[in-house]
Amino acid sequence: MSLLERLNQDMKQAMKNKDKEKLSVIRMVKASLQNEAIKQNKNELSEEEELTVLSRELKQRKDSLQEFENADRSDLVDKVQAEIVIVNEYMPEQLSEEEVLDIVKETISETGATSKAEMGKVMAAIMPKVKGKADGSMINKLVLQQLS
Repeated sequence: MSLLERLNQDMKQAMKNKDKEKLSVIRMVKASLQNEAIKQNKNELSEEEELTVLSRELKQRKDSLQEFENADRSDLVDKVQAEIVIVNEYMPEQLSEEEVLDIVKETISETGATSKAEMGKVMAAIMPKVKGKADGSMINKLVLQQLS
């Protein structure tokens, strides 16, 4: 089942359950997917492109969460946290820190990187391997630890 089909199915269920919050998030994600397809002049996005859009939606919400926490807006923090939980349902299973560390070590040896100056090369090689399965900031931190 494609992501769009799953979103449609969950949207119908959210309507039946009168779950306005989930319905709202699903509609936003669906709209983002459809906008991306229009932007790329495609009828349907590939699985990888869908994952990119989902990751972007999740990152936006995490950034918003950080801003709301800094502004001490607990009402908005709760709302965004609930949205993050809903978006996470559609993301692939996340890799553990140990699994990411193994990928980081493997990629560093593949690229032959030895210093922090070569971090960009390592990150460029890692990101396609873990797309949507690991948080970029965690990867960044692990690469820095390994190269220092």
